[in-house]
Amino acid sequence: MPAALPLTHALIGLAVVAVWGTNFVVIRAGLNHLPPLAFAALRFFFAAVPALLFVRRPPVPWSQLALYGLLIGAGQFGLLFIAMSGMISPGLASLVVQVQVFFTIGAAMVLAGETVRPFQVLGLLLACAGIAIIAAHVDATTTPLGLVLVVLAAACWAAGNMVARRAGRVNMVAYVVWSSVFAAPALAALALVFEGWDAISTGVREAGPGTWAAVLWQSVGNSLFGYAAWAWLLARHPAATVTPLALLVPVFGLGASVLLLGEPLPGWKIGAAALVIGGLAVGMLWPMAVKALRRRAG
Repeated sequence: MPAALPLTHALIGLAVVAVWGTNFVVIRAGLNHLPPLAFAALRFFFAAVPALLFVRRPPVPWSQLALYGLLIGAGQFGLLFIAMSGMISPGLASLVVQVQVFFTIGAAMVLAGETVRPFQVLGLLLACAGIAIIAAHVDATTTPLGLVLVVLAAACWAAGNMVARRAGRVNMVAYVVWSSVFAAPALAALALVFEGWDAISTGVREAGPGTWAAVLWQSVGNSLFGYAAWAWLLARHPAATVTPLALLVPVFGLGASVLLLGEPLPGWKIGAAALVIGGLAVGMLWPMAVKALRRRAG
């Protein structure tokens, strides 16, 4: 079995997944004043400025940074923010977007020739069953369009993952900072076209300290701290020890939405969450369990 993390390192890992999970509640708070695409543009602007003055550009082509920025910025977060502006609850959004794991596996099969394994099929079936339960219970707080937008956001996230894989072992904080140079202008242009200057300027004028704190939580907490701390852990421990902590992201997302926003937690939602998280767990933990059993048998 992978070695356990030291207590201080485990607490750092928990802090990262707590930030990533509760981030969905923070997004909902920011959307109370800012239009979704403008909010996303500000998120990536402050992820880049002033950090790009202090972080060296990673040794990858500009085209790769641009593609990653567009997929993660305009694709993942643009669609996610639109969906969360009244079309899906934060808790369910934090859960559904995790299906990016299976989109990433599918993309790896098509683009890299990787072979799908039986445990991955099982994990996918479990997650799909959970999404089907959510789709069967759409209502005023979770609409079919909101569900589709979050699934598309997950697909963009997976595509961004494939682009990042081509970079090899690079400083992911620098990668995120410099790709944000492309994400922010693209989102700003989309905001001007689809939301209009009047809505953007009104939102910025009415934004109070809480809204700007939500923007900084996105930029500094979610992007810079999250990626930096995660990369720090991965540099010191095997991926098999660190990555299972990511299973807690939707747990924190649902929990924060229930506790802070009063999101209902009926039985069907608990069952759907169990299936999706169970599917992710099968895909992530099965290979580790098999390796551990083989070591014991050998």
